[in-house]
Amino acid sequence: RLANAVTPLWRLPYQEQLQVKYESQRKVLQTLASHLEELGVDAQKPGRLCCPLQPVVPSPIVNGYRNKSTFSVNRGPDGNPKTVGLYVGTGREGNIVCVKADHMENIPQKHKQVAQCYEEHIRRSPLDPCILFHEGGHWRELVVRTTSRGHTMAIVTFHPQELGQEALATQKALLKEFFTCGPGAVCALTSLYFQESTMTRCTHEQSPFQLLHGEPHIFEELLGLRFRISPDAFFQVNTGGAEVLYQAVGELSQAGGDTVLLDICCGTGTIGLSLAHQVSKVIGVEVVEKAIEDARWNAAFNGVSNCEFHSGKAEAVLPQLLSSWADARPLVAVVNPSRAGLHYRVVRAIRNCESIRRLVYISCKPEGEAMRNFLELCCPPDPGKKLAGEPFAPTLAVPFDMFPHTVHCELVLLFTR
Repeated sequence: RLANAVTPLWRLPYQEQLQVKYESQRKVLQTLASHLEELGVDAQKPGRLCCPLQPVVPSPIVNGYRNKSTFSVNRGPDGNPKTVGLYVGTGREGNIVCVKADHMENIPQKHKQVAQCYEEHIRRSPLDPCILFHEGGHWRELVVRTTSRGHTMAIVTFHPQELGQEALATQKALLKEFFTCGPGAVCALTSLYFQESTMTRCTHEQSPFQLLHGEPHIFEELLGLRFRISPDAFFQVNTGGAEVLYQAVGELSQAGGDTVLLDICCGTGTIGLSLAHQVSKVIGVEVVEKAIEDARWNAAFNGVSNCEFHSGKAEAVLPQLLSSWADARPLVAVVNPSRAGLHYRVVRAIRNCESIRRLVYISCKPEGEAMRNFLELCCPPDPGKKLAGEPFAPTLAVPFDMFPHTVHCELVLLFTR
């Protein structure tokens, strides 16, 4: 059941998986075309698509490709509340169970090993798991990150409830001992982090990641550059796939030696840094402060001197950056937002900045909020919405399979005007 819920395409031969994804991306482009028609934009191209669609670019690695996995703690199928795995079922139907990830094709063996050890540790602990916040309990999720260099980072989330500092210190010491001297030592962790969190998700600013053991960062190599990864920094989950994706983004952006590349939602700077050698300057914007620290470190470590990174919400930073844009150099934007898409003010700033003639939009969920962004970029000028600039037009779509065995697909859309 778990494999079917999380990786529903796992039984299909890989070529057929790519075909399924191609069809779903075709529907996205048809939907976009018909929405644009409704807005009075002549967008129908052959096949009722809004622009040509290339075949899905396959992932270089099909199994065990994930470099990051998040494991939950909840009741297992046998009723044990201290089961570490992935959820099956829905809250609405009240049938959620936590199933071990042993048979998941997309999760590497190392992640499964750390999850198994964490389960052993919490089953030895007298403390309860925290399944519902208001019902108490402590042990919560585990995040495992690995790199092709063989580094492993584990991040344990723990609800402190009413525990004092001394009791917390004891739990941290026991956890560290388990993973350094106890049965968990087989995991050979590079970094062990602990986060006390009273919320579902906590940023480092809200509740700092506490390093219990090892190195503060792990390192990954991508397109000949070395990247430092903090506990909560965004990094594409499929490293080999990311290399293929970023090379294509470089080609699509057509950014030459005199271009300024605007990297919006830049994370640890991977896209901008990997394209820095072909442009005159890179400007990165990212909301996660730790990621910006990483991006600056990554630039310095790799000897890349033509990048500047700004931390803050893109909707606050970007309008300021662009409203006074007086640089004569061509400006190309690359955006790689989360599933929530771009804030409306970001789209407006891009649209109203005449210097941006090309925009590469990388969307992990093109049928969701990103669709609203596409329409805001391409609709006729709308004074009511302060969309004054000349509209963009979708020019080319290239899907990338970053998530084999799942239905997800990364769609890269090139917009030009």
